[in-house]
Amino acid sequence: MIKITLKDGSIKEVEQGISIIDLAKSISEGLARMATCAKVDGKVVDLRSKLNNDCKLEILTFDSDLDGKKAYWHTASHIMAQAVKRLFPNVKFAIGPAIDEGFYYDFDVEENFTEEDKAKIEEEMKKIIKEDLSIERFTLSKEEALNLMEGQPYKQELINDLPEGEEISFYRQGEFTDLCAGPHLMSTGKVKAVKLLSNSGAYWRGDEHNKMLQRIYAIAFPKNSQVEEYIQLQEEAKQRDHRKIGKDLNLFMTHELVGSGLPMYLPDGATIRRLLERYIQDKEVALGYKHVYTPSLANTQLYKISGHWDHYKDDMFPIMKMDNEELVLRPMNCPHHMLIYKNSLHSYKDLPIRIGELAHDFRYENSGAVCGLERVREMCQNDAHLFVRPDQIKEEFGEVVKLILSVYKDFGFKDYSFRLSLRDKKDKIKYIDNDEMWDLAEGQLREILTELNLDFYEAEGEAAFYGPKLDVQIKSALGHDVTVSTCQLDFALPERFELTYIGEDGKEHRPVVIHRAILGSLDRFIAFLLEETKGALPIWLAPVQVKILPITDRHHEYARKLAEEMRKDGIRVEVDERSEKTGYKIREAQLSKVPYMLIVGDKEVQENKVSVRDRKKGDLGAIDSQEFINTVKNEINL
Repeated sequence: MIKITLKDGSIKEVEQGISIIDLAKSISEGLARMATCAKVDGKVVDLRSKLNNDCKLEILTFDSDLDGKKAYWHTASHIMAQAVKRLFPNVKFAIGPAIDEGFYYDFDVEENFTEEDKAKIEEEMKKIIKEDLSIERFTLSKEEALNLMEGQPYKQELINDLPEGEEISFYRQGEFTDLCAGPHLMSTGKVKAVKLLSNSGAYWRGDEHNKMLQRIYAIAFPKNSQVEEYIQLQEEAKQRDHRKIGKDLNLFMTHELVGSGLPMYLPDGATIRRLLERYIQDKEVALGYKHVYTPSLANTQLYKISGHWDHYKDDMFPIMKMDNEELVLRPMNCPHHMLIYKNSLHSYKDLPIRIGELAHDFRYENSGAVCGLERVREMCQNDAHLFVRPDQIKEEFGEVVKLILSVYKDFGFKDYSFRLSLRDKKDKIKYIDNDEMWDLAEGQLREILTELNLDFYEAEGEAAFYGPKLDVQIKSALGHDVTVSTCQLDFALPERFELTYIGEDGKEHRPVVIHRAILGSLDRFIAFLLEETKGALPIWLAPVQVKILPITDRHHEYARKLAEEMRKDGIRVEVDERSEKTGYKIREAQLSKVPYMLIVGDKEVQENKVSVRDRKKGDLGAIDSQEFINTVKNEINL
């Protein structure tokens, strides 16, 4: 007998060699029906797996977590591949993984899939689901595996890439067999509802030198209603896409002559960015931050000293050789700030020293990965580095958290959580290999967060390469977790750059560095704001706060006079003097997400009033012009 510790802490004694699915049935037939896969001592495994030793077991369902969903979607991807094989017998299969939202499969077919083809594939998938084919797992030697996959060159390439002695597993459902590590559901009938979403071209293994394959994206759920909800959510996502909003509102643009991932801010977009820059810098100045400017280029040796070269070299732009130097566009600016600190001698009385910068950093993102303002090759980081004594860590870290909370209050962010991001102890390549340093840093950060009474959860493998960090995860309007602010504890870079301060004892001591970004990348933050608000930014951040709409030419003078008075009070205002109908002007201003529209005609001129339209509330009626100006000023300054 072996002892199995379940998720609720209860212990179940079972016969050695029992399968997970049989154990699930012994607990509850309902659980067995809903189970998609399991975690044994934290490792995701197939329901067919045998239990031979004492262990911790968590049986996953579609609703339990992402791993539970991925097993479900992975099975659905095999159903899609089987359907394609039935309809297109000469198809060659590449890969078909589950992703964070659904699944896809890459196919090598003679002609691109049409909408009619996709409809036929979806219908065939439903037939396969109805057939409720049992799914079986088996393993083969490499030679046997290659023979089985004869005529499937992509599968054979994957098999040949596997190291000698590696277990090669397959899953069979009816007449269809696929090379796969799993896990999978017990039968095709466990999948209930499917929907093909889109198709596109995809290079084999993401390499543009390889053949272009046909990729089909799809989704699957336990209920048809969930498919409908998902489609509605996707439509909502399209309306919230910051790229669409940015184009509609003329905020930013891209051009092939400038380059992929290099957006250009148009006047209104530049206004938003300028306001955000001033907003965060003013907050930082009030807290004692000293701002600097550092170059976007640096000698490669700087990043070799910092350790970034070993960990980020592949994400940097190519080396530029000039005279006797090798220069690169910087991926981050913390090494520059280390040198600024080192430029002067420091006493323990000088610390903490808070160095801030709106820094331009560069990442060599794949052209297929860049996305509007969200993922770019040049970004503006709201970055800062706090050089502190060990006894100041808790207080300074707490002040950073207070600043984050203050910013979130200003923007109305409420649904967020704190994540303690730790290293993966097994990964000696991604993270600096210094167990003592990591244990100290992680222990201190965990203690600080506990003492600050922050409700946090831990995530292994999410730390920076040099130290653990606090990530603030905001739940977006579409239900996604988005990391906006981050605060990192670093014992490594002060050591690498040999940073010191003179202590009270007259001896040299090593400071600790707190890396922190409140708005993160300004580009990504703007993208996030646009999607959260659908472009209807709060009035203080709106590029145009008031638009005056004179009814006829004879009202232009009054409109211009009003605009001049508003500009003197710092209100961003425009006058629409076009010879268009008033209704048309109102609709355009409404689509432009202008907070207030002022219609002025004969009556308004005579009574020194304005007829006000609120973008949310609609017509507010006639108001004294000065009263309106005072109201807007108060709203902006809230």
